[in-house]
Amino acid sequence: MIARAAAGDRAAWAGLVERYLVAIAGYAWYMLGDQAEAEDVAQETFMRLMGKIPGWDAAGSASLKTWLYRVAINQCIDRRRKNVPDLMETLPEIPVGGAGETDARFDEMRAVAEAVGRLPERQKMVLVLVYYQGFTNGEAAELMSLSVEAVESLLSRARRALRATLAPLRADLLGRN
Repeated sequence: MIARAAAGDRAAWAGLVERYLVAIAGYAWYMLGDQAEAEDVAQETFMRLMGKIPGWDAAGSASLKTWLYRVAINQCIDRRRKNVPDLMETLPEIPVGGAGETDARFDEMRAVAEAVGRLPERQKMVLVLVYYQGFTNGEAAELMSLSVEAVESLLSRARRALRATLAPLRADLLGRN
């Protein structure tokens, strides 16, 4: 499909975009917490692919998926450095009162999102790649230019931090009121 897209086959290009666009935009949203910024990251990622694909060497390059995520990761890092609002600043206000169970669920979701948002950048990045995007530890290591052991260490620290932050809500999060 890459070779066909490189040769100008619009259907092949559309297939590549269809296969990866939603995942790239989803990753960017988890990292940036802003839908418009996430869409910009995804668009820029595919614009860069458009420039790279004519000379793509499948044998000598990273996999397309790995390359796309690496570009998206770098863009997210750059945008966060430019003080893009983090996830908690972009969540809509959740109304107080009303349907009690729904309000409680939103409160739980907000608490988890806030806890993830407070993680150090690399812990958050690896957590999103592995748990939200479905990458293996090895794939996340390749994307982040780390060893598998470093990824596992980051995941362990992220889980410990989340466990500590969310401990007061543990019973509610597990459905035990």
